[in-house]
Amino acid sequence: MKKNTTINVKGTDIVLFSKGSEDYVSITDIARFKNAAEPKDIVKNWMRSRTTVEFLGLWEKIHNPNFKGVEFDSFMFEAGSNSFVLSPTKWIDTTNAIGIISKVGSGGGTYAHLDIALEFASWVSAEFKIYMLVEFKRLKADENVRLNLEWNLQRTLSKVNYRIHTDAIKENLIPVTLSKDKINIIYTDEADLLNMALFGETAKQWRDANPTSKGNMRDYATLEQLVVLSNLESINSVFINQGLAQHTRLLQINHIAITQMKSLLGNSQIKKIK
Repeated sequence: MKKNTTINVKGTDIVLFSKGSEDYVSITDIARFKNAAEPKDIVKNWMRSRTTVEFLGLWEKIHNPNFKGVEFDSFMFEAGSNSFVLSPTKWIDTTNAIGIISKVGSGGGTYAHLDIALEFASWVSAEFKIYMLVEFKRLKADENVRLNLEWNLQRTLSKVNYRIHTDAIKENLIPVTLSKDKINIIYTDEADLLNMALFGETAKQWRDANPTSKGNMRDYATLEQLVVLSNLESINSVFINQGLAQHTRLLQINHIAITQMKSLLGNSQIKKIK
């Protein structure tokens, strides 16, 4: 999910963002569905409930090894009383919670892990929660379609360049008198030249280090690595046609791989695709 993605639920815009592999939702935005003027008060009212505190504590105990249980017990003792007040920042600062995030400035507000945000949405309105879940699933489905298209494009590009690469090997490195087994050894050797230049290991070394993984090392490559791999296959075919020795090609291709990876990892357009 892109940072600060927005979905619209029953006329209310809800901001979402990803932190690692986890999705967070603006519960300040959800609260606006109930009270557009004072959404902070809606969040505080929800958090002062004993049921809410108990739910938040349980979520943290499951997902957060650094959660401060003693401080949580103090909140549980007070929760539900007329004098009990709990704000998101107080909850975070006191218990070291990670399920709720408080942001300031542009795009600020209170964000909660999807599990918690759905619980809050249910408290605000059961109907609103259902519509929010529908929109969230639609967003995820759209993202999966986009990512699959991008992945297939990169895999197709890699296969096309692989054909160019193997044709160059066939025309320049494989004598016609070689047996089929020896020809396959040369193909494998050249593929591992690219593997070493980009991944720092051969296909066999990767398989030995990952015995339970399905597929090969290239199936687990990042988008940036696949882009660079496609480029390296084309470049290596040019080097082969130029008659460069394998060790010379390896040194040059490794340098190119490093340069291109540095460039792509700092490319904002690649980050947007992710």
